[in-house]
Amino acid sequence: MSPISISTFYSFTFLPSIMHRLESLLLATSLKKMLLDHCVHNVLEAITTKKCLESFHLESLETLGDSFLKYAVCQQLFKKHQNHHEGLLSIRKDKMISNTTLCMLGCDKKLPGFIRDEPFDPKGWMVPGYHCGRYILNEETLNTRKIYDSGRRKLKSKKVADVVEALIGAYLSMGGEVAALLFMNWIGITIDFRNIPYERHFEVQAEKIVNVQHLESLLNYLFQDPSLLVEALTHGSYMLAEIPGCYQRLEFLGDSVLDYLITRHLYNKYPGISPGLLTDLRSASVNNNCYALSAVKAGLHKHILQSSQKLYKHIKETVESFQELSLDCTFGWESEKSFPKVLGDVMESLAGAIFVDSGYNKETVFRSMRPLLEPLITLETMTVHPVKELNELCQKKHYEQRKPIVSHDNGVSSVTIEVEANGEVLKHTSTASDKKMAKKLASKEILKSLKGANFC
Repeated sequence: MSPISISTFYSFTFLPSIMHRLESLLLATSLKKMLLDHCVHNVLEAITTKKCLESFHLESLETLGDSFLKYAVCQQLFKKHQNHHEGLLSIRKDKMISNTTLCMLGCDKKLPGFIRDEPFDPKGWMVPGYHCGRYILNEETLNTRKIYDSGRRKLKSKKVADVVEALIGAYLSMGGEVAALLFMNWIGITIDFRNIPYERHFEVQAEKIVNVQHLESLLNYLFQDPSLLVEALTHGSYMLAEIPGCYQRLEFLGDSVLDYLITRHLYNKYPGISPGLLTDLRSASVNNNCYALSAVKAGLHKHILQSSQKLYKHIKETVESFQELSLDCTFGWESEKSFPKVLGDVMESLAGAIFVDSGYNKETVFRSMRPLLEPLITLETMTVHPVKELNELCQKKHYEQRKPIVSHDNGVSSVTIEVEANGEVLKHTSTASDKKMAKKLASKEILKSLKGANFC
């Protein structure tokens, strides 16, 4: 070995890592050849899971793809099944985009074999083509092409579904909506974005029921069909003969439109952001409390058509508690009360109404709704949800987080959170009108205790 310098010899230790990266790029290239002829450079990112411990993984693309998939499917169902109520539409949507369905479609296209789901260990690397007892390449045929595999492995169905969504996101980010729709069609999700006429069976004199002029000014949008405003503001409890339905269908559509618009906005605003942060930004921006705060701030609660005393009381309490919250934020982690779902629903149904009235123009929806949602969440103003923050802290510090104890009594939910940290047990029980809020409050208190005792 004497003729070879130590530095030269040392450089050969990088060979396994270099070969591993080349193998990964070739894997992504092979998948691209199977897919569509589009200039998509982030396929490798879309097939790399967090478990690989790389500097990149699929979560950001999955978040983007998930929102577009939901937007496309909801729009198609809304147009195609114009006589179906929201419940039936939701059942159809869940069936089309469930993890089980996406996994099945991915498996039909042999995607699991391309998924990178294991961290690379240079010590376990073998020279390609070298045959030994534990490293044998088997020849198989895939789409008339010869491929070689080194064995079998198990993957959870959700990971396959996540990769399908990430590939949708990859095609969307690089080739636009047309490319994303072509990939969805290839995988087996056929979407037709043709402008199918929306048959309205909602003949009302809108000006006699709602203040059309004020609402148009508030939304900065002039409606061609003002009856959509009436539909968007009518709660299920408001039963009058002259109003034939409530906002649920428009809410179903508007929910997916707002979700996609905000997710796309965040993805484009923060290119290169770490995958987990994009998910956190989306969660903090797209939720009922966020929309409810925006609705109250704009005074939309005054225009909701409803006849439930219980709901009226809940809205009144929310408006009163709103004064205690900071006007600098529109996301609801800070609130310690659950906001009525109707407030968030109305924001979504109004987005759906504008979407339909404008001929399914999502850019018009964003121009109209964005001022109501301002200030939008940013990296500087974002706070992590207490439940997620506690989970991550316990994982990082190896604290034992026991299963939450949940109970219900007379419409009130109680959640007990218990964490053992450094031999000390911290326990707190919170009550609220719903389980999610109670769990959030209990997690918040445990976090305070951990930080106060310097366990963080």
